[in-house]
Order: sequence, then structure tokens, then C-alpha cells
Amino acid sequence: MALIFFGTPQFAVPSLKALIDAKEDIALVVTQPDKVKGRGHILSAPPVKELALSNGIMIMQPEKIKDENFYRELKSVYPEFIIVVAYGKILPKEILDMPKFGCINVHASLLPKY
Repeated sequence: MALIFFGTPQFAVPSLKALIDAKEDIALVVTQPDKVKGRGHILSAPPVKELALSNGIMIMQPEKIKDENFYRELKSVYPEFIIVVAYGKILPKEILDMPKFGCINVHASLLPKY
């Protein structure tokens, strides 16, 4: 069952690791672009990217989530599930409607009504 995992910070790493350990078919990991950090202004990869790369999982780091090329790439995976853990952006309806069996979202705090 092809999965797409959306996540960025350290909070998302245990969820991705659990999927990897369970030998789930993670076709793609989507994470935020690398960012400059610290006083040395060092370009740093998100923790989720590091874990995905160390496990040979394909990654994408779109600058804009509402982009036709990005949508086409996601569709080409034919995802059956999308799992989102602290990705950092609200997924548009086009992405939420993409997987055959839907999306699961894990969030670290209570979400507002909308």
C-alpha cells in the first residue's frame, strides 16, 4: 500500500520511524525546504528529511504546496494513504482528495475549529 508521508520537525520523526520499522511502503516523503539556522547561518535539513534519506526514501521539498507540477508528482505515486505529522502547512483539497483511502493527520496540540 503506497504511502506519502508529510512531516518536517523532530516531532514527526518517531511516526516516520514507526512506519519504516513496520516495513510500510513509503513511496515518498514530503518535507519543508532546508533552512538557514544558527549564528553561522548554516543550511540545515529538516529531521524528517535526514531520516528519509538515511533509509533510501525519495523526498520532495516544494517551495509552494499549491503547484501543478507538485500535484502531478504526488499523483504519479498513486498514494493509497497520506499521513501528515507536523508538516507545517495546510494541505489543499486537491491533495487531501488524492489518496484512495484518505489522509491521517497527527497534530501536537488541539486544533482550532477551522
